Amino acid sequence: MALKGKILIVDDEPINLDFFDVMLSRLGFEVVMAEDGEEALELIQQDKPDLIILDNIMPKMTGWELTKLLKKSKAYEHFHDIPIIMFSAMDAVKDKIEGFELGIEDYITKPFNFSEVLARIRAVLRNKELSAQLIYRERRLALIESLNKSLVYFTDHLKGPMDEVLSAARGLKTQDADQVQGFRQLVTKEAEEVLAALAGLRDEIQELRTEGDKLKSSEVSVQDLEEKFQKNFNGVS
Repeated sequence: MALKGKILIVDDEPINLDFFDVMLSRLGFEVVMAEDGEEALELIQQDKPDLIILDNIMPKMTGWELTKLLKKSKAYEHFHDIPIIMFSAMDAVKDKIEGFELGIEDYITKPFNFSEVLARIRAVLRNKELSAQLIYRERRLALIESLNKSLVYFTDHLKGPMDEVLSAARGLKTQDADQVQGFRQLVTKEAEEVLAALAGLRDEIQELRTEGDKLKSSEVSVQDLEEKFQKNFNGVS
């Protein structure tokens, strides 16, 4: 079963780039490669990959420096959510802690086993999908809350004019033409305002429903997501 997604490999060792290109491409990933941090930064802005596999020690710009830009800099805020798996020959706890504090999703010490790397890729991509689904659900809940507030506002907005019309009708105890005409004008004015409010509410509800339907169509249940990952990785070692 082919996997999907665009993975950027950043490493100054061509043999590592070639290895990941062959192995991940065979599994169905689209692979993009960079030999240093500066080149990687250009590709990230150009392609916005789904995942970055990043070596720590590189010329021009280290993995730490690139990660700090992507995760902390306001200039690159559109790329904050791209998950990063960092490779390093350094196994010191402080280096791992520094990486996680910068915002990387996983840290692998060289030399590595490809099966382990693939398992970590799976875990990171799965967490990314789960996070995306949580965001979709939060946005839908926000839309529902907005719709409820609109309905409450409309109800409150409608009550005032209707009370005013009802009060005027109860106080109308004469056949005087001027009073009758005034009452008609009041009813007409309030009715027009209510109809305008109804039209606005209808448009707002339709807009919220359309946006909600779009979010719903993009949602995947946690169970379906888990089944998809299990199916995609079944038999991959």
